Amino acid sequence: MTFTSNEQQFLAEAGIGRLATVSPDGVVQNNPTSYRVNADGTIDIGGMRMRASRKYRNVEAGSRVSFVVDQQVSLEPYVIRGIEVRGTAEALDDQEPPFPPQERAVIRIRPEKVISWGIDGGSFDFTSRGAK
Repeated sequence: MTFTSNEQQFLAEAGIGRLATVSPDGVVQNNPTSYRVNADGTIDIGGMRMRASRKYRNVEAGSRVSFVVDQQVSLEPYVIRGIEVRGTAEALDDQEPPFPPQERAVIRIRPEKVISWGIDGGSFDFTSRGAK
């Protein structure tokens, strides 16, 4: 699945997102993360101690993921925009991270569903595509 040109531009400018994973015993974890959108539409999540992180271990154990990048553009008028990506992920070792000082391990997200708001229209114009 690929992103629209407006979604690509938003993701390139936003800079930080939040990745939600689930542990094998059902505990949800959500953390702010850096990221990179790859040419094939996958998203790489990096970190300073990625291999030791709970999110990496959750993905190794088979967790599906949800990744959100959003912004509050203004309060008056109230304007928001963002993207949620749902899909599968894999924990990869010896990979170039989004930012060079980070550990050479990433979580690679393969989008199955993309929900966006305020990207191709007004703040409350939602679009959704992919698996139901």
